[in-house]
Amino acid sequence: MSDSSAYREVPPTTLADLLGREQVMDIGVRPLWTPVPRLAGPAYTVQCPPGDNLMLHAAIYRAEPGSVIVVESGDVDYALAGGNVCAVAQRRGVAGFVVDGLVRDLGEVREAGFPVFGRGVIPIPGTKQALGALGGPVRCGGVLVQPGDIVVADEEGVVVVPAARQAEVLDAARARLAKEAAETLDAWEEQHRARIEKALSEQGFAG
Repeated sequence: MSDSSAYREVPPTTLADLLGREQVMDIGVRPLWTPVPRLAGPAYTVQCPPGDNLMLHAAIYRAEPGSVIVVESGDVDYALAGGNVCAVAQRRGVAGFVVDGLVRDLGEVREAGFPVFGRGVIPIPGTKQALGALGGPVRCGGVLVQPGDIVVADEEGVVVVPAARQAEVLDAARARLAKEAAETLDAWEEQHRARIEKALSEQGFAG
C-alpha cells in the first residue's frame, strides 16, 4: 500500500475526475479558514449523535498521528469542537478535521493553522453525554467514509479515496498530472476547441 502522505501532491480536482461524484463531499463541507493547506491522510471515523460531541473529543486521544478525523453528526445547531480541542488534536499529530457539522473558536483554529473543513461556525457547544461510535463507517458530506480511506481536501473540496484503491488511484493521478504538466496551453486549446465544436455539431448547433 502506498504512503497516504503522497496524496498531498494530488489536487482534489484530479481525484474527482478519476473517482466520480459519489466520492466527492457536497459543497456544504468546505474549509472554515483560508488559504488552507491541502489536507491528506487516512480517515479516523467518528459518529456523534446530534447535539453531542463526546465521541469527537474522545477521538483526539485515539486517532493516530497523520490521520484525518472525519465526523458524522447531522447537526447544525451546536459546535462539535472548539479551539482547545483542535489545539490538542494538532499537538497529538492529527492532520485535521472534516466534520459534517460546526465548530467554534475559529479565530484560534485559524491562528494555529489547524485545517478544519465543515459546514460552518456557531458559538454554542454541544453536550458530552451521548455515546456514538468510533472506527465504523460514517456518512460525511454525502459520502460514505470507511476507516482508513484517504481523505484529500483543499479549497476545491473534499474527496475520499477508498482504502482498497489507494495505490491504484495514486498511480493514475500521478500519470494524469504528469501528462497535464507536459501539455502546453496551445495544445490543450486546440484539442478542447475541436472537442467542443464536434459536440455542438452533433447536437445540430450551427452558430
